[in-house]
Amino acid sequence: MKPKDNIPRGILFMVGATVLFALASAASKWQVAIYPVGEVMFFRSISALAVCAAAVLPFTGLSVFATRRPRDHIARGLSQSISQTFSVLAFMLMPLAGAIAINFSAPLFSALVAVIWLKERPGPARWGALVVGFLGVLVVTDPGTDSLTAGALFALANAVMYGSVTVAVRGMTKTESANTLLMWQMVTIAVCHAFLLLFGFRWPTPSDAAMLVLSGVAWAIGQYLWTQALLFAPTTAVSPFYYLFLVWAIVLGYLVWGDVPTPGLLVGSGIVVASGLFLLWHEAQRRRPVAATVDDSAVPNDGPTPPLFSRPPTRQ
Repeated sequence: MKPKDNIPRGILFMVGATVLFALASAASKWQVAIYPVGEVMFFRSISALAVCAAAVLPFTGLSVFATRRPRDHIARGLSQSISQTFSVLAFMLMPLAGAIAINFSAPLFSALVAVIWLKERPGPARWGALVVGFLGVLVVTDPGTDSLTAGALFALANAVMYGSVTVAVRGMTKTESANTLLMWQMVTIAVCHAFLLLFGFRWPTPSDAAMLVLSGVAWAIGQYLWTQALLFAPTTAVSPFYYLFLVWAIVLGYLVWGDVPTPGLLVGSGIVVASGLFLLWHEAQRRRPVAATVDDSAVPNDGPTPPLFSRPPTRQ
């Protein structure tokens, strides 16, 4: 059974998740300026796996990995490991807030892929939101007379991949528990990121090692708070607070790196956020008469992408 709605508690969990996601993202940006990207990703994913295993395995044992869809789990984890790496590369090459603002366009790509792949009929409202949202992405990326920067391209690749995978694996929660999805995801991502160590490794200092581990711990706890927020309150009530992630990123970018938000970033981010919120509201209204279902867009993934239409399954 789902817990009774507790909107204030759900909002509190969501705000807490955004703070931890912003801190983990800022830590990753700091770390990739010193250590190889593969090393940063591995430390983050292995420490996050340790946190999730400590929280799940004592109650489920290894039976949590029982599944008839191992190929789907591996494909999902592989795609997310690539998506997360793109995200951190974007942090390395551009201001933190800009990369996160572009990542907020993932739900737009998800809706577009659903139209193309699943042959969904969008209607004028969704088409309007998609067009306006993508214009906002152009304002944020500011291609100008030269070209898109490498950082913006990695951020866009992350958004496209995550939005596409969200549609491609939709329906896995009909057969898989939340814990099974979570543990398969964490193990697969950690294994994939371990291979990145072949491209470079540098022994971290004790303080840097602590930061590398704590960024993964913060990310994992943020995922937990994010999921709890969706369990305690309707998606439409808590999802708008997810966009505080961008506010914290702007603040951290200014305090740590001296990044002053440009008018293009502020205007473009506002357009992308407004489009995402409108899509959220529109889909909630459209699906209201239908019995509640859960899709994989509401299962913890790589952190900085807001849920769209439904709650995650109850933890088992």
